[in-house]
Amino acid sequence: MPDDAAAARAAAEEESAFAHPPVDPDATAAYGDHPDQVIDFYVPRTDTPLAPLVVLLHGGAWRAPYDRRHVTPFADFLARRGFAVANVEYRRGGEPQIPAQNTGGGTAPAPLAGRWPDTFDDVAAALDALPALARELLPCADQRRTVLTGHSAGGHLALWAAARHVLPAGSPWRLDGPAPLRGVVALAPIADLAMAEKLDVCGNASLQLLGGNDRFAERQPYADPALLLPTGIATTLVQGRADLDVPQAVAEAYADAAAKAGEVVGLTLLEDVGHFPLIDPAADACAVVAEEIAQLAW
Repeated sequence: MPDDAAAARAAAEEESAFAHPPVDPDATAAYGDHPDQVIDFYVPRTDTPLAPLVVLLHGGAWRAPYDRRHVTPFADFLARRGFAVANVEYRRGGEPQIPAQNTGGGTAPAPLAGRWPDTFDDVAAALDALPALARELLPCADQRRTVLTGHSAGGHLALWAAARHVLPAGSPWRLDGPAPLRGVVALAPIADLAMAEKLDVCGNASLQLLGGNDRFAERQPYADPALLLPTGIATTLVQGRADLDVPQAVAEAYADAAAKAGEVVGLTLLEDVGHFPLIDPAADACAVVAEEIAQLAW
């Protein structure tokens, strides 16, 4: 259990990250019929004629209460740094399996994490539709310099999306070859689902994502980035050493798996940084994230 000081710092970091008002996009496009199948586009706030494209996947343990709105200040921060940004929404988990009991002060169970296969269907469909949508609505984006990024559960999805060409044969999401990406910058990612379950990250969210104990082992080869290596795509993980939500050990497990597969993955560890400063425009860590993206994009 974290000590009181660590818990207080984590709470203050989360409060700061969520204190920014949402920033409306410059355009929004649908990539499917469901209300969550949309992408928001942010035009760079600089005079760059052709800007690198950052594709952003939000976190929130793949659970419905956390949608793309909470990362719109981060999307705007990147746009002000000269990037074109595509902020992707996707379907997430809904009602808990066990109905909340009205116990007069008890804690209601958290919504389920993710939907199988809908969450993965959506991320794959969004990225497949993105080139045409960006040409129409974000013509200033240089898609030859695309970097995929995501925070927490979105970091998992970013790593997964970059590995679609190494999915098992027969997977509906498999690509014939690597996606045309300059790289991936995964922020405090739930990058190794088995390690996340061992550490009970976000209340067994990884287990729920794959459909529970009965389906976890069966579906893990199709969903766990740590099993989808090597990708051949430049990858950097950015992780706070003081992260209580997704501990450093999860990122390290992915980096170790990559090394065993013959691939070098960058791991940037930030001292005295927790989970949320990575997407908080008011935090120094957010500037580090922008620089990591720039190193791959430019």
